[in-house]
Amino acid sequence: MDIAAASPDVGRPELSAPTMPTSADQITPEWMSGILTDSHPGAVVDEVSVVLRDDGTNRRARLALTYSEGSGPATVFVKSVDPDHRLLLTMTSGLFHEPRLFAADVPLPVDHPTVYAALFDEEAENFLLVMEDIAARDADPRDSLRPLTPELAAAGVRALGRLHSRYWGARLDVPELSWLEPFVAFDGLQYAPLPSALEKLDESTPQSVLSMTIGQLVDEVWKPYIGTLTTTTQTLLHGDAHIGNTYVTPDGDVGLLDWQMVRRGNWSLDVGYFLQGSLTVDDRRTHERALLAEYRSALDLPESELPSADEIWLRYRASVAHGLATWLATASADGGLWQRPEIALALAQRYAVAYGDLDTPAAIAEIVVASGAERSPDPA
Repeated sequence: MDIAAASPDVGRPELSAPTMPTSADQITPEWMSGILTDSHPGAVVDEVSVVLRDDGTNRRARLALTYSEGSGPATVFVKSVDPDHRLLLTMTSGLFHEPRLFAADVPLPVDHPTVYAALFDEEAENFLLVMEDIAARDADPRDSLRPLTPELAAAGVRALGRLHSRYWGARLDVPELSWLEPFVAFDGLQYAPLPSALEKLDESTPQSVLSMTIGQLVDEVWKPYIGTLTTTTQTLLHGDAHIGNTYVTPDGDVGLLDWQMVRRGNWSLDVGYFLQGSLTVDDRRTHERALLAEYRSALDLPESELPSADEIWLRYRASVAHGLATWLATASADGGLWQRPEIALALAQRYAVAYGDLDTPAAIAEIVVASGAERSPDPA
């Protein structure tokens, strides 16, 4: 079995397969004491108890810890594979990406939970993350029913700018991230019962969305956009930066949770997915150009590497395709299989309106044509 441990280069012994718990219930005080050794030397855990379960596409739980010696976090958050959703994660190629990222121990210049352990067992198709409970520092997780203000959205794009700058272009080519895959179209969206989502959208929805079939959405909108993500300079993408994976810190910064879709690709996937779903429609319409300028200003890059304002606007317009396809498919799931129905519908509605506002098909077509021209050889 291939078991990887977080930060093996800092002296913590690697954990063998029998010592990796397969669920929160199997975590013992002795095991947790070993995990916390690096971050909290001398801490000896004497009790571990599950105080909250919050399962989604993964099994998630908050654990309360008490100590017989030393001190450490009063609570931690753990995450592992839910067998019922293993196929979904495998289809999206995301099963081991998050634990691989944190086991690599690379700098991530954006607020995120401290990870105490990132373990994965490829043969058993399981992983276990032990991380900071952000509620303990009064961080405020958000969702689509509690959208961000334009000021908080500005903090979010600055955070993405820091992350993207750190790994822009050749800066991404480091041995620790050699496993990182490009963001490509994955399987599964084509099976969504799209009419069940479309019928829930309100009167502000453009007819171009309401008349779509699932085949048109996936093959004519989503896949062509996803194909553009590797036709230009790539960076490290969070890959799933919708508002439900964000939190607001007490000092007004915006952090990112759930790095399972981390990939390499064009910056627009993160920025568009974040802005179009995190703001109300009115706030997006009013502030999106200024927020894109804020993102460009946050890119710590030589002028020669900065994307132009026109390129940023074009690729941002095209990026609606990803949010639209993802959240219409999610909203179509019976009974809120992946997300609470009201959360999924709010996001689907925002991306649907943005699709019309920003003329996404024209933007995708322009990028595709330009990319084809760039790849074509000069005539003899």
